[in-house]
Amino acid sequence: MKQKRIALGWSDIGNLAALSPDREAFKAKIAHCYPNAKPGAIPNYAGQLFRFVHEMTHGDLVAYPSKLDRKIHLGRVKGDYQYDPDQNPGFPHTRSVEWLREVPRTRFSQGALYEIGSAMSLFQIKNYAEEFHAAIDGKPITPSVEQDETVSLVAEEIEETTRDFILKTLAQQLKGHAFAHFVGHLLQRMGYHTRISPKGPDGGVDIIAHKDELGFEPPIVKVQVKSSEGSIGNPQVAELYGNVSAQEFGLFVTLGVFTSQALGFAKSKPNLRLINGDELVHLVLAHYDRFDSAYKSLLPLRQIYIPDAVSDEEGQ
Repeated sequence: MKQKRIALGWSDIGNLAALSPDREAFKAKIAHCYPNAKPGAIPNYAGQLFRFVHEMTHGDLVAYPSKLDRKIHLGRVKGDYQYDPDQNPGFPHTRSVEWLREVPRTRFSQGALYEIGSAMSLFQIKNYAEEFHAAIDGKPITPSVEQDETVSLVAEEIEETTRDFILKTLAQQLKGHAFAHFVGHLLQRMGYHTRISPKGPDGGVDIIAHKDELGFEPPIVKVQVKSSEGSIGNPQVAELYGNVSAQEFGLFVTLGVFTSQALGFAKSKPNLRLINGDELVHLVLAHYDRFDSAYKSLLPLRQIYIPDAVSDEEGQ
């Protein structure tokens, strides 16, 4: 803030003012300077830089969320694009700014904070622009967390990202027999003793789980696992159930989903349970604290608390 400017990186590109004032020229320069960039990232980067050089004008308002002081710094653009690699080699693309106000993050709604938390370095605020205009004008901002739907959207996105990470990691890193060992470990953390079938044909049963140490006392659970992310049909489920006696239980665990026929078959069998990928993630999260260090290294997770939107009925 002391330097009264905003700056962007992409230091390998050089002076952007030397490029033709069109997006294609910026894309070509990005592709040349960053050959390892993903194809989808090239137009994204080029668009940000083009906007910074050619679309941003004097008088435009800017908002900078600082991680150092946890404040939103609000200012007005005062200068043209400048290439200044000497001032800060890592951020050579600059514009001078008159900083007007710095406002604590707690003054803004969760939706506004979420919008400015974009992964892009430069973008236009659209959905919550009125809050930032009010902050610049010194007007009070009174966001209502209870009415802010973004709270639940953020929570849902975090949960979805975690789910995808767990399932993707298990599918890529624990194929076949290794996945059986993982499920066996999970069952152990749930209070079962387990015996994993050796590699090779297993006759439709990968794991035998039981509560007592010797495996004589009921209930005895016979488990089949599939590390694929596809659909599990009725024949595979029926194969497992064919190995389950009336006094035993069957458990089928998959990273994917079950067909409607498989679900219908299991519904009529009180001693058969099907666990799909989503349900497996819930079990992993519920017992993760007791996992061995090897599996925690495979699935590095940390506990966080996120706002839980409360409905009007729940709040009454």
